[in-house]
Amino acid sequence: MAKKEVTIVVNGTPHEVEKEKITYDEVVTLAFPDFPQHPERTYSVTYKRGQGNKPTGILSPGSNVQVKDGMEFKVKHTGQS
Repeated sequence: MAKKEVTIVVNGTPHEVEKEKITYDEVVTLAFPDFPQHPERTYSVTYKRGQGNKPTGILSPGSNVQVKDGMEFKVKHTGQS
């Protein structure tokens, strides 16, 4: 069975994703495509309009969150670790 495609918004830009969950690294890479080449950079990732039991929150490095159509992510560069 194919996974359902949903649209998420990262820093105001819509992205189609074909998955149930998305990781911190995947969200940051959508916002900053050069992120994989600069792992020393740190970012804060917040989200809103998420699934019913956790509609808002913070996505930390190494974690993931269930996605929902129309979910919004805000990614900000916070400096170097």
